[in-house]
Amino acid sequence: MADALDELTSEQLHDLAVRRARHHLDVRFFWRLMKYLPAAEAGAGEFEEADADLDSWASHVDDVTTSGRGEVGELLRPFYLEYLREHGVTP
Repeated sequence: MADALDELTSEQLHDLAVRRARHHLDVRFFWRLMKYLPAAEAGAGEFEEADADLDSWASHVDDVTTSGRGEVGELLRPFYLEYLREHGVTP
């Protein structure tokens, strides 16, 4: 079922989800994002970035801010949509 969230770009979904998670101190969201990020980066062809993430959690934290952009953002789109819908967030 399409809704207003489907109309947003992946970067907008990322920003909305991160803003909601930050406001509610939702550590679980950030943990899950960091878990999915290496696979999304590898899927987007960013293999060096994915390797670095697997080697260092610090690089994960830096990547959280940019994980809504480009092909990585597109690959994480279902994650953002699920999170926002689960919490009743609308644009």
